[in-house]
Parts: sequence; structure tokens; C-alpha cells
Amino acid sequence: MQTDTTPKFINRLIHESSPYLLQHAHNPVNWYAWGKEALELAKRENRPILLSIGYSTCHWCHVMERESFEDLEIAQFLNQHYVPIKVDREQRPDIDAIYMAAVQTMTGSGGWPMTIWLTPDQKPFYGGTYFPAREGDRGARIGFLSLLKRLHEIFKTAPQDVATQAQELVRAIQSQIAPHVSKSMPGVKALHNAFRWFESAYDDIHGGFGSAPKFPRPVSIEFLFHYGVRSGNKKALEMATHTLKMMARGGMYDQIGGGFHRYSVDQPWLTPHFEKMLYDNAQLVLCYLEAYQMTKDLEFAEISRETLEYVIREMTDSSEGFYSATDADSEGEEGKFFVWSKNEILKILGSQEGTLFCDYYGVTDFGNFEGHNILFVKESKEDFAKRKELGFMDFKHFISESKRKLYEVRKKRIPPATDDKVLTAWNGLMIAALAKGGFILNEQRYLVQASKTANFILTTLKKDQQLFRNYRKGQVQIEGYLDDYAFLIFGLLELFEATGELRWFQEAQILQDRLLSDFWDEENGGFFMTSPQHEELLAREKPYYDGAEPSGNSLAAWNLFRLEAFTHDSRYGVFAKKTLECFGQLLDLSGHAAPLMLNCLDYSLDQVKEILILEPQKDSNGNELIEKVRQMYIPNRVFVITKEEKQKEIQKMLPWVISRACVSGKATAYVCVNQTCELPTTDPKIFNDQLNRVNPLPE
Repeated sequence: MQTDTTPKFINRLIHESSPYLLQHAHNPVNWYAWGKEALELAKRENRPILLSIGYSTCHWCHVMERESFEDLEIAQFLNQHYVPIKVDREQRPDIDAIYMAAVQTMTGSGGWPMTIWLTPDQKPFYGGTYFPAREGDRGARIGFLSLLKRLHEIFKTAPQDVATQAQELVRAIQSQIAPHVSKSMPGVKALHNAFRWFESAYDDIHGGFGSAPKFPRPVSIEFLFHYGVRSGNKKALEMATHTLKMMARGGMYDQIGGGFHRYSVDQPWLTPHFEKMLYDNAQLVLCYLEAYQMTKDLEFAEISRETLEYVIREMTDSSEGFYSATDADSEGEEGKFFVWSKNEILKILGSQEGTLFCDYYGVTDFGNFEGHNILFVKESKEDFAKRKELGFMDFKHFISESKRKLYEVRKKRIPPATDDKVLTAWNGLMIAALAKGGFILNEQRYLVQASKTANFILTTLKKDQQLFRNYRKGQVQIEGYLDDYAFLIFGLLELFEATGELRWFQEAQILQDRLLSDFWDEENGGFFMTSPQHEELLAREKPYYDGAEPSGNSLAAWNLFRLEAFTHDSRYGVFAKKTLECFGQLLDLSGHAAPLMLNCLDYSLDQVKEILILEPQKDSNGNELIEKVRQMYIPNRVFVITKEEKQKEIQKMLPWVISRACVSGKATAYVCVNQTCELPTTDPKIFNDQLNRVNPLPE
């Protein structure tokens, strides 16, 4: 007997491209997307707005949809008394930032799903995150339906109180997302103070900072690497590498398929929130690559490779763009796709090999997650093999083959949903990760993929020098934000350094010019999230907080400092320093909130290394010189590799490349600081010594 699968309800979201909005297209709630139609209706009928913000791979967004937005009684009340609007936070970070500031002001915290009550003129007067449907559900004292009724009554009977509350929240929003401008350059103490903050919050046992839940926050790791090398502080480097090692050994890392889940719900990184985000994986690859450079520990290289392979294999659109995320849930259960029973593993691998595998990955009969097992690593392969008196290479091969077998079985399960929209900003981060991975790991495939993706973004999501944010199934939508420009410029500069192809540098410059013309704050410095042509909202954000993603201002400043070093055009440096001045007071008082911007500050305090490897047309010993750059973490530098015959072309944009020549017909390295160069060398050992010299960070 066939079951009729025709949806009972269809609302306006059926016409949207966002996977998140499409997930709600068959709710009985009469959803609108954010836009003129909904906002004018609210004003015309003097109805409050119920604004719901989330994203497609958000577990608790799914829960609230099932409990509340598919509930006929709740839907009927919403449709009759409110204008319900859905927003995909990943498509509209500007709207998300404004109302997140409101929720944080009201509740002291935030998250998704975000649920906000607005006046018809878009001003918030109440809000929160997830609300259970009714009293008693999940221990709730008041349910979502009761809140809808109570707040609608207040809106109708006490409009002046609502207006006063809304206006106070608007002032708080404007203060929070467009912070006070200091116009004072922060000092080196901001770096030392931030390190002390991270040191005080550090978990010596499990790595990371604070207690559960634990987020990876790669910008913190980047700061500790930077600070540790420049200051000579070994504790900073130990904190960073230990954190990376513990994350990769825990359940937050997908031990079978590669890639990182979004965060850990517990302190030891064991139990993850199972969704995977493109931006997390891109940034973490950069961290693991740099950890490999500093320690030469092959475990870091292995994690980098596995994560990049996962993205290429499972997160790549036929267009060569990268998808945004995969869900935590499959078949209505969180984590079901990723967990294992011991019997299942023994059946796949056999009793003897399966038992060894289970021992290594902490698998038990009872499990560690709702009766099943999240795989995690208790000790390194070297230590485990030694303890079991196994040959290391044989054991390493055994683990690799066992993972392959389990992966093939897992592929037959029903997978979590994929958010298949392609976001320019997040693709910029992954281009950077692939470019750096291709260079450091000497893997040409990664460079090819990075180039394909960069070409797709530049030909499909750029029109008349303007970027767009979103691509899905042939549709390009939404004018680009600060993040889209800054993150893509970052990726293109990394790709230029890795390949030496001038096209990527030229494109980065074009986009940087557009960013300066459309997003720069002429009065106070720094960059706005939106251009003047963008829709006018309650406030125009100027982001500075480096959270799960770096802020657009931090990465824009980083790009500007690098462009100044590449081109010797002081104009870039002026804009970069004005950005630091704009947020100077914040960096002095709470620099740990913007660790990437602190790296920009360090860049401005250092003498930047300009590294050139010039190769003759014929085969040479260039690879030996390049290998030295691959192997070494150098905090503040720019790097160019080019052939002699391309020198004239490249020096038009990078004047410091002029008048350089190969010595004795061999590949030659030049290391320059402040327009003063070391003697050119063809000797990898001498070149290594030149690269190793670090200017110490002042006290």
C-alpha cells in the first residue's frame, strides 16, 4: 500500500534558494522570507513580526521546527496574529548580527535558532533562542505558544511600553555592533595581556580554553603560534599544539571520514555536535599545517591531508565551489551516521583485527554515546604500537585499511543532509587552506583544486568587480559583504604565494580596491559589514570579534599589511593601521576577543621578511630552496617564487623583485627586510639560517 507523500502545506519559502528556508517550505506556518512584502505587511496591518533565524545544519533548529513550527495550533496563532519571517543566518549575516546583539543584551547569551519579537518597524522587544512548544516540555516554565500569546497581548495593550523597550534595545544594538572608535594605536602590551588571558583560561589536561561546551576557535591557535614564535614563549606553542592534538584525537574529529565537527559538548573533546562547517575545516587545516611546520610531527600533516581529502571528496559542487555544511542529524537522530557498535566493527573487520581496532579507538560493548561508540584515540599510533609490541609501519597500514573498510560500510548508511549553497567568504577560506596545504605538503592536487575553485568564484560570483555572496544550482544572489571580499582576498594571496601565478595577485588587488571604495569608513576608519548600496537596517555593523570565523576587519587588515609588503605601496599600510586604531581601545582592554587583529598588530611591529626564490628557465635546485620555506613557520613574511623569464612581468606589481638575478645559473633565494637584502644564496643551508632569524617581540 502506497502512502501519499504530497505535502499538506506549502508556503512562500518554496520559491527561495536557501536550503534552510526550503526546509520550512512545508510548515503550516505562513512563513515569509525577509523582504519588502513581509515588512510592508507588518506596517500596513500593525502586526508584530516573529523573526526566526537559523541555518540548515542546526540541530536545535530542527527540534524547534518539529515541536513548534509543524504544530497546527501554534501555526494558526502565528499566522493570525504575527508576520512570521525566516532568515538564513549564513546568507544574511547582517540581519543575524543585529538581532543577535539584541538577544545577547536581553539574555546574556545567544545562539541558534534565534527567536525575536519585532515591532512592525523591525525593532526588537523580546527574544531568545530555542523555546520548547509548551509548558513542561523539556522542563520549560513557559512554552513558545504561551509566549506568543502573552507578547501579542502586550503589543496590543501596552504599545508605549513595547516602543520604549524596543528603542532601548536599538541603542544597545548600535553600541554593540558599531563600537566606540578610539583612533589610538594599541601597544605591544595588548599582545602580552591577551596571552595571559589565554593562559589563565587554558585547560592543561584536555587542551582548549574554558570548560564545556568547547569550540575550536582557530584564531586563538593562530595567535598563540604567532605570539610564541615572536616572543620565544614555549608555553604559548605548547598550548596551541596540545589543543590541536587533543581535538584531533577526540570524537570532535571524524576518525573514519576526516574533517571536524562543529564543537564538543564536553570538556575532553569526546562528544561532538555532529554538524560539519566548511569554515571550521578550512581554518583548522591552516592551524594543523602550521603545527606541522613547527613540530615536524607527522600526525599534524596527516590530519591536514585527511581533512582536505574529506572536503574535496564530499563537499565539492560540480561547479568546483564548496558546500557550506553537513547536518548533525540523519534519520531524525543526532550523530547516527557517525557512531558504531562493537559488534558491527567486529563483523566488518573480523574478530582479531576488529578487537585491535576497538582497543585503539576506545570502542566498548556499552558505548560512550547513547549505547553506541564515538571513535576516539587514546594515545598516538607510535605509543600504542610500542605497547602492543607491533611494528609501527604495519600498525599504521592496518589502521588505514581498517578505516577504509569502515568508510565503505558507512557510505551505505543514510547520510546527514548537505547544505549545498556555495558562500564566497567560506570558499575563500578553503581556497587558502588548499593553497597552503598544496604548498606545505607538496601536493599538486590541492593547488589544482584551489585554482579551480578560485576561478569558479571569480567568473560566477563576481560581476563588474563586485562580489556576490551566494550560489546554488545556477542562481547567484545577495551582494557581497565585507567577509566575502576579505576572505576571498586572503585565499587569493595564499594561492599566489603557493603557485607564483600573478593572476591571483591581480584579482586580489582589484577586490581590495573595491572593498576600500565601498566598505571603508572615511570618518572613523575600519570597514563596515555592508556597502552603502545595501539595504538599510537598524544599524550598520563594523565587526571586530574573531569568533568561529575571523572578523572581516581583522582579515581585511591582515590582507592590507601583506599587500603593502608585496607592493611597497604605503597606502595599504595606512588603511591597515587606521583599522587597528579604530579598534585600539578594544585591543588594549580585551585583545583576546580579536586574536587575529592582534596578529595584525604584531605584523605592524615587526620587520616583515620579503622572500624571493628566482629560478632559471631550465631545471635547477629550486626545490631544495622551496623546501626550506615549506618546512618553516615564519610569522610575518611575504613569499614569491617565479622564473627569470617572468621577472619583468611580476616586478611591475612587486617592485622589490626588480634587478634580481640567478647566481651562476642556479635557483637563487633573496631575503630582504626594510629594502635591505641579505646576500643572495643558492645554498639551502645559508637560506635556512636567513629564514630562521626572528626579531624578538618587545616586552
